[in-house]
Amino acid sequence: MKSNPASATLSYDQAGVNYDQIDPLKIAAQRAAASTAGHLATHGCAEVAASRGESAYVVDVGPFYLASIVECLGSKALVADAMHELTGRSWYDGIAQDTIAMAINDLITVGATPLVVQAYWAAGGSEWFGDAARAAALVDGWKRACDACGVAWGGGETPALAGIVEGGRIDLAAACTGIVNPRERLSVGDALGPGDAIVLLASSGIHANGLSLARKLVERLPQGYLTPIAPGLSYGEALLAPTTLYSPVTEALYRAGIVPHYSANITGHGWRKLLRHARALTYRIHAVPDVPPVLRYIRQQARQDDREAYSTFNMGAGFALFVAEGDAERTVEVARAQGIAAWHAGRVEAGEKQLLIEPLGIRYGADDLQLR
Repeated sequence: MKSNPASATLSYDQAGVNYDQIDPLKIAAQRAAASTAGHLATHGCAEVAASRGESAYVVDVGPFYLASIVECLGSKALVADAMHELTGRSWYDGIAQDTIAMAINDLITVGATPLVVQAYWAAGGSEWFGDAARAAALVDGWKRACDACGVAWGGGETPALAGIVEGGRIDLAAACTGIVNPRERLSVGDALGPGDAIVLLASSGIHANGLSLARKLVERLPQGYLTPIAPGLSYGEALLAPTTLYSPVTEALYRAGIVPHYSANITGHGWRKLLRHARALTYRIHAVPDVPPVLRYIRQQARQDDREAYSTFNMGAGFALFVAEGDAERTVEVARAQGIAAWHAGRVEAGEKQLLIEPLGIRYGADDLQLR
């Protein structure tokens, strides 16, 4: 007898994303890239070696540091395309914010202030750009996100890549350059240690990670993307909530005199990203945020246990700040003043490299995140 597919667990691997296959390439690329760092000396600069393997790369240029990052959106645009067919609405204003957030939220983890964003919009054919309403939504949303972060939109590239990108689709990415000034704002974990507090910042929903699984799940839903998950809220609409931009919080923290000892953007790998720093430390979580309705719904429909869900999705926490214990409550206040909910969620302790989410009985060890 065949089992009912809707009753089976749906994992990220089954949705087509296997980090055990992807991460070894990342590690090999990092090692090859590290061998090129000596070229910077020709220009009187040097890399910050501790930024290798972090979310952004940092170069010491003397008076200050420069940080840079490039990130792609992933497959969230496919949800926008499907919802456009179902609702007639263009969702690309929010998709633009998602793309910029992927880059800026990584850049700020090293203490950088975002300066310039560059756009990469690669379509499957020139006709994509001929949809005036969709193109205008992408442009307007991109500018609005830049304004929200106080960053200049420098330019970009808009290739038509028939045969590489599928017809009618677009691949979106953003590159961002930032400045760490004064130099004391640099945050690559040198000051991270036992006694630090862990402050979590709320997410707006799924953000732009885990969409491969979320799209795969549509096959199980009676009304597809239009399936209601809460009163007045469809599954597709909930998936398309724009990713939260966290740079207003990190900039406000600096103005308040708070410099995080470390930061983590909770994206792919879910809460395992709290283990990103190379040091052997124990991260003990004593409070978890409420799970957004869309992530709670995905967890239920995909039949995932807590450990699988928290290793895949942000589960309500999109960004983590590791600050001095005495700065924890003030950090929460600063974030909330920027309109982003925050929680003093845990602490850093001496011990083996592990993350303990005590309210859920979850443990992730060093072997659960291999990014170096």
